Amino acid sequence: MIKSKLPHVGTTIFTVMSKLAAECGAINLSQGFPDFPIDAKLSELVNAAMRAGHNQYAPMPGLPALREAISNKVERLYGFRYDPEAEVTVASGGTQAIFTAIGAVVHPGDEVIIVDPAYDCYSPTVELFGGKPVHVRLGDDMKFDAEAVKAVITPRTRMLMINTPHNPAGTILRDADMRRIIDMLRGTDIILLSDEVYEHLVFDGEPHASAINYPELRDRAFVIFSFGKVFHTTGWKMGYALAPKELMTEFRKVHQFNVFSANTPIQHALAAYMMEPSNYESVPSFYQAKRDRFARGMAKSRFKLLPCEGSYFQTADYSTISQEEDRSFAERVAREFGVATIPLSPFYMEPPADQRLLRFCFAKQDTTLDAAIEKLCRI
Repeated sequence: MIKSKLPHVGTTIFTVMSKLAAECGAINLSQGFPDFPIDAKLSELVNAAMRAGHNQYAPMPGLPALREAISNKVERLYGFRYDPEAEVTVASGGTQAIFTAIGAVVHPGDEVIIVDPAYDCYSPTVELFGGKPVHVRLGDDMKFDAEAVKAVITPRTRMLMINTPHNPAGTILRDADMRRIIDMLRGTDIILLSDEVYEHLVFDGEPHASAINYPELRDRAFVIFSFGKVFHTTGWKMGYALAPKELMTEFRKVHQFNVFSANTPIQHALAAYMMEPSNYESVPSFYQAKRDRFARGMAKSRFKLLPCEGSYFQTADYSTISQEEDRSFAERVAREFGVATIPLSPFYMEPPADQRLLRFCFAKQDTTLDAAIEKLCRI
């Protein structure tokens, strides 16, 4: 008999709902991936790298040219330069970088604070390495609740995990939030893991409040990013981690025995593609237009949209439509109305009993969004 290390974990809700969408022929607004093509220039760069023979292992921390490009981009955006040799590591996606960062520093019995609703890899990864997830919730407005976080800090707290822009809530952390985090961590040895994979999906002219901007956070933080979210290439599973040398040394110890190195020809392509800043600086307006299109259409529906400040996810309250539990309602919407969504309860350790929320992904072609809106307005 196998004794499971994750006895309470089943198939992720993303897999479940995408499978249901395929079975029902439903429009898939559940799993967070675009349905439009990537930039042809980026595809050509990958093909060129393959034809040039860049098909074997890359250096363990990442291709030097890509690490240099990452450092240049970060300095351009945030005014701070990480040492590409010692403080930048290319990973096989943001999730792998998160897994590796937790594995590098969390010891059995360490407490890790997770703010719910949270991306579903956080808690199981902490458990796999023997840590104890300590769950708190965003406020009722889906905004960061500094007092709730501060209240659960103990001498056993090893790490605080934050996420901005937030998946699934679609809210962002602002300067005031980051300064509250600075205050609560000052005088402690708590490590910060800042999940910033949607850094370029911040809307309405708001700045991205990165941990990189704050020396007191940056000096104790793993900051995680995703190429897939920025360049619409989620299937490539490419991301990176930034951290001060002491933390990155430990990160790489785990990374080398996890994946060792990430995809080589894609690293060559990304290094070249990032030389043109417009390739990432155009992303906010691109997705804001999609957010606004979805919101205009859904204004005619019975759903109540919550504010979407960032990410490519729109959260909607369906409490005026049904009091069904969210997973049952999401499954019924897929089967009866032809649109697959994600219920929010799987993002919680203990979901609020009276919460009735679904998450929609608007990283889709306009025709896809319009077709989904038409169906959702029939509910």
